[in-house]
Amino acid sequence: MLLAAIIIAIVISLNTGFLSLSLNDFFSETANHQIAQLRTNRVLAMLLAGLAIPTAGFLLQEYFQNPLADSSVLGVTSVASLCVAFFIFFSQSLVLPEFLQNGFLSISAIAGSTLMLVVLLLFSSRFRDKSYLIIFGFLVSALAGAVVSLLQFYAENQSLKNFILWSFGANNQVTGNQLLILALIVGAGLLLSFKSIKPLIGNALGVSYAQSLGVNLMELKYLIIVATSLLSASVTAFMGPVLFIGIVVPHFSRFMYNPAKLWQQWILNMLMGILIMETFSIISEISQLPLNVITSLFGVPVILMMMVKSRR
Repeated sequence: MLLAAIIIAIVISLNTGFLSLSLNDFFSETANHQIAQLRTNRVLAMLLAGLAIPTAGFLLQEYFQNPLADSSVLGVTSVASLCVAFFIFFSQSLVLPEFLQNGFLSISAIAGSTLMLVVLLLFSSRFRDKSYLIIFGFLVSALAGAVVSLLQFYAENQSLKNFILWSFGANNQVTGNQLLILALIVGAGLLLSFKSIKPLIGNALGVSYAQSLGVNLMELKYLIIVATSLLSASVTAFMGPVLFIGIVVPHFSRFMYNPAKLWQQWILNMLMGILIMETFSIISEISQLPLNVITSLFGVPVILMMMVKSRR
């Protein structure tokens, strides 16, 4: 059913826009071929984001055993955004080819998210209650937001415009070269995620039991760091900080199917993530609202309901 819904959402997304396109526009050099290519890039970008963001949220939630753990809540996305802001504001004077510029954009986001995840894992051993990590992530997010605001205050007009467009989550502006880099990084992150699922099953049963099963907890920690950094930072680099999806999708998946079966949960997360991101892309195109506004309007009420339900 999810696969059928995804196909329907992709078809609707390809046919959503100011102009009506025919099938010939997607495969032939017609007058509307460039518009068809832009819509195809938009669909592919949402597909990759739907694979990456829920997987990163799923890995962090299972590792920290906290349903609110996510790259955006823990401050990973904010620090990645800060590094992207530094790159955008201070690279305007550099003349770089598009491919190199996209590469440095992704490298800066990955460096920021990796740095934040390493700091989180270092502090996790000091906090008895892992919920303190949420508070720590919130404080780091606030600090990163303050620095970004300071950079915006002193930025030139063109740099400021580029950063604002990036922060809106403009999924319709992802180029073919950016898609290639995004696909390579997401593919690497998914491969590392695949290797971390089996150790996570043992980790969920407790440290002592995991060690008795031969789970290398240090290796698992590094797998989680690298995988979530690649997945969240790659999407953040090219599509802006897509918020709350990494929390909401794993929650829906656990509600729909047995949460103890992590392999099935991972697959369900990716399918639901693709469907939700393609749907939000359609809504964004119709309403002309930025993608991040839509994800926030959807995610905040759902997280509040999760907290109320958990308290009850």
